[in-house]
Amino acid sequence: MDKTTLDRIKLLHPALREEAAKIYADICAAMPAGVVCRFTHTLRTNEEQDALYALGRSKPGKVVTNAKGGYSYHNYGLAIDFVLLVNGQLSWAVDKNWLAVIAIFESYGWESGHHWKFKDSPHVQKTFGKTIQQLLASGKQYPEL
Repeated sequence: MDKTTLDRIKLLHPALREEAAKIYADICAAMPAGVVCRFTHTLRTNEEQDALYALGRSKPGKVVTNAKGGYSYHNYGLAIDFVLLVNGQLSWAVDKNWLAVIAIFESYGWESGHHWKFKDSPHVQKTFGKTIQQLLASGKQYPEL
């Protein structure tokens, strides 16, 4: 198991931490030798979100998100971004291993950005039916679900 990922699971909304740990164990069991799944982002501050939003807009780079700070499920610990490490190298290739990770998350009721019009294959989220507006109105980092 990847220590970085285990540390990032601890940052998720408390309602998701235990489930995310089970999901991660399932993913580890499903990956072939030499393939490791790493959670790259779980909880993200509004400032971190704004910096990502600036990419491809007011800062050089490719647009990677349509959400400003406060308007991402990451800002409430309800989303995970991941990448695969294949023999120690980052791999963003959406292959059978990538799709297996998505399928495991979906089997627990998570939504995958892989199926969105604005494709975001490394992103999964579990929102408990809460809208961004409801989460914003709570004023809390970890709102009641």
